[in-house]
Amino acid sequence: MKAIDTRAKSGDELKESLANLKKEALNLRFQQASGQLENTARRKTVRRDIARILTVLEERRRSQG
Repeated sequence: MKAIDTRAKSGDELKESLANLKKEALNLRFQQASGQLENTARRKTVRRDIARILTVLEERRRSQG
């Protein structure tokens, strides 16, 4: 997910994506701990996507009030 795509989404869509990404991050952590994780780069991608969404949500919150 790119920053432009993230900024184009509504607040509800961002919150839904954030919840899904957090669940995926948890599952990836469990897979790594049990030695079943095949795509280790996916953890990094998920963490960065979470950070992008949180950044956009914070920017929107600050601009409102």
